[in-house]
Amino acid sequence: MENEKRSEVKVGIIEDRREIREGLVTLIDGADGFRCSGSYRTMEEALARIPTAQPEVMLVDIGLPGMSGIEGLPLLKQRCPEASFLILTVYDDDDRVFNALCAGADGYLLKKTPPARLLALLEEASLGGAPMSPEIARRVVTLFRKYPPPRQTDYELTPHEMRLLTMLAEGHNYRTAAVELDVSVNTIAFHIKNIYAKMQVHSKSEAVARALRDGVIT
Repeated sequence: MENEKRSEVKVGIIEDRREIREGLVTLIDGADGFRCSGSYRTMEEALARIPTAQPEVMLVDIGLPGMSGIEGLPLLKQRCPEASFLILTVYDDDDRVFNALCAGADGYLLKKTPPARLLALLEEASLGGAPMSPEIARRVVTLFRKYPPPRQTDYELTPHEMRLLTMLAEGHNYRTAAVELDVSVNTIAFHIKNIYAKMQVHSKSEAVARALRDGVIT
């Protein structure tokens, strides 16, 4: 099954350093299939202006003046529930990685990511993926090994939801899962919303992280 041609991916940016922020705007606006929907110096500015921009993907720095990127993530997700939120930072320590994922980040990238690779990861995120820099992915695996899972619970997920959750953990996005299961992307989105509601999470990465920690999937 083949969906209609996608329009431009709208990307928002929250970054306090002007040279980095302007560089990201230039990169995104200069690439085919992408458009910067807004760039903001602070989380407070983004929260005030982002509802009218409605980006599909947001790049969020952690170390911002005022409210940090991690603190602002839950508020951003309330204002733009359909968007994907990717941390873009220099920090790669366990605490920030873990706290960002728990706050609802859909991916975690380091600022040293090459420009061409960053564009590919933005496209992946727009399709429901949860991209991470290789170093961060290794840290996430190590983090979950540190915490023994509590008593297993299945969150009353149906067999179909369990299968879909497992596919997400294996790296599938909405589109590839739809192809694999021979259903529409809208059907996948419907089931994923049910999974989020049952697990009381707000993002794909948070659902997979909780499922791994709670022994729902292995």
